[in-house]
Amino acid sequence: MRRRGVGVLSITDHDTLEAYDGEPDMAAASGARIVRGVEINTTYRGNEVHVLGFGVRRGAEAFEAALASNRAARTERVAQIVRRLNAHGIPLAAEAVAAETRGSSVGRPHVAIALLRAGYVRSIDAAFRTLLARGCPAYVPSLHMTPQEAIDLVAGAGGVCVLAHPGRLTDDGIVDELAECGLVGLEVFYPSHSPSQRSYFRGRARDLGLVMTAGSDFHDPRYNAAGVGMDVDEDDIRPFLDLVL
Repeated sequence: MRRRGVGVLSITDHDTLEAYDGEPDMAAASGARIVRGVEINTTYRGNEVHVLGFGVRRGAEAFEAALASNRAARTERVAQIVRRLNAHGIPLAAEAVAAETRGSSVGRPHVAIALLRAGYVRSIDAAFRTLLARGCPAYVPSLHMTPQEAIDLVAGAGGVCVLAHPGRLTDDGIVDELAECGLVGLEVFYPSHSPSQRSYFRGRARDLGLVMTAGSDFHDPRYNAAGVGMDVDEDDIRPFLDLVL
């Protein structure tokens, strides 16, 4: 981040704030202002809906308990995925998946990386396409809180709620519903959003009164070839920065 000249930094790990255990050191190393953040996995109407919480307090009891519950659900889901892989003739060990987490919340990307490292697939994309995605042999649906519950929890912890990567939703009407339930922002600038999607979600944010945000959704150098971070015009995200800085 220092090499890229980043001025404001937020790490939004899934369902954990552990990245901020060394927050002062992070600020010193990056030379950036830190906005504490988290990405909360939720499920709603058959969609995996990810709610970002920025500027949240640590130690908010209900918030921390909900994150712990999500982490437990993630661990159980991955255990089921590994069992299905084993039944499918792929003897991947749970320990191999855990080794890929590096202390973060475990999830399907870690399974995909473990499969790649063990030589069972040729790419992360192939792991999802042939084994881990909906309809594939090792797919296990996620069961988490609803996005409405996550929005309430983030607000209760003093945070700003943002809907992550809306272009990945299969039901676009969810954006309107969440805007009526306390959603504050929309992640308009996202690596896989096409120019037409960025234009579309820019308009949706304007019409719904939501601030715009950006995120690289960086998981791993092999998973995000473009690397960490995104370049955006400050004017586009200034209303969001004004809320969290």
